[in-house]
Amino acid sequence: MSTHPVPLRRNRDFVLLQTGQALSSIGSESATVAYTLLVRSLTHSPAKAGLTGFARLVPWVLFALPAGVAADRWNRKWLMIVADVVRAVALGALGISVATGHVSFAQVPLVAFVEGTAYVVFNIAEIGAMRSVVPSAQLQRAFATEQARLSAVYLAGPPVGGFLFGISRSLPFLADAISYAFSTVTLLAMRTPFQEAREDEEPVPILVQIREGLTWLWKHTFLRTCALLFAGTNFAFGALELTLIVVGRRQGLSGAAIGGLLAIVGAMALAGSLAAPRLMRTFSMRTVIIGNMWLAVPVAAFLFHATALVLVASTAPLFFFNPTLNAMIIGYRVAIVPDRLQGRVNSVARSLALLALPLGPVVAGVLLGAFSARATVGCLAAFLVALAIAATASRSIRGAPTFEEAVAAVS
Repeated sequence: MSTHPVPLRRNRDFVLLQTGQALSSIGSESATVAYTLLVRSLTHSPAKAGLTGFARLVPWVLFALPAGVAADRWNRKWLMIVADVVRAVALGALGISVATGHVSFAQVPLVAFVEGTAYVVFNIAEIGAMRSVVPSAQLQRAFATEQARLSAVYLAGPPVGGFLFGISRSLPFLADAISYAFSTVTLLAMRTPFQEAREDEEPVPILVQIREGLTWLWKHTFLRTCALLFAGTNFAFGALELTLIVVGRRQGLSGAAIGGLLAIVGAMALAGSLAAPRLMRTFSMRTVIIGNMWLAVPVAAFLFHATALVLVASTAPLFFFNPTLNAMIIGYRVAIVPDRLQGRVNSVARSLALLALPLGPVVAGVLLGAFSARATVGCLAAFLVALAIAATASRSIRGAPTFEEAVAAVS
């Protein structure tokens, strides 16, 4: 009898999970644009639009670590189903309020906050569930597939949201509610338990449980280093995106032209996601990590020709290879973390990565306000060089194990 695992395309539960998440992710990204458009039409206030965006993102800061505890303590499948139902009800109620003309501004950030909170719970539980749905040997490829889905969604979602809003202001929110309902159905249809059997344990204070996940990650030198490198690159990504928009505006580019440049970045990420399985077979984890860090350095080309197009072209290789890096590291982490700690360890790693992301635009905004775009990009290039040097010099990165060795060690 063959011991080879079933190909992912024939793994029924993996296909159900990805199908449900593809539709709900498109709905979520569509709503991202629709929130802003709705608030601007209600209040004409950019500040209130920003507040709504903040309300949708701040749950990561508030609830990521408790969500990790919940994912390790309770049934992950039912946590995900409850999160989907909550989002379907909240978005459906907002869509009905908009359609009937009874929406108020206060309802919009409230729904955004509820949706963001439910997403945090869902996302942390989903990472741990993937380990049960997919054999360990296929985890990196599974996360490469997920990276491709996310890249496609980020590319297609905003235009879809704008299109639906143009037809009817309520339509993006109603469509998002339907997408969450569809995701709920796919979860209910899945047969695989989303966690290993758990023994009854004495209640432990939540801070002690969070500390256990943090301690596990921090003691694993390789994963700790990767988490810190992810935080640094996410900070740079956020800063570069704002810098590109500001540089484009200063050059007199239209909003559509700037959107087109951002779409090029998204298209490179999508192409890189599709190439990730082949790249993972070709290169070692060490090569991918160190190479990806050095691929960020060409952004310094902007210092010699300060245009938005040069900024996009110089970062294109980085965005192409970044999905391979994400798939390899996330797949490795999920493969070796004990099931009972999946939620907590992954929530700590994700919190470190995502907390740095919004700091990038803040720092870039300050630099762009005080100095030239060249000086701003020069500072970012110096930061990226420092990251690349740190990755190259790190013993844990140079001695990174192969994924096959990691899987064999925990099998």
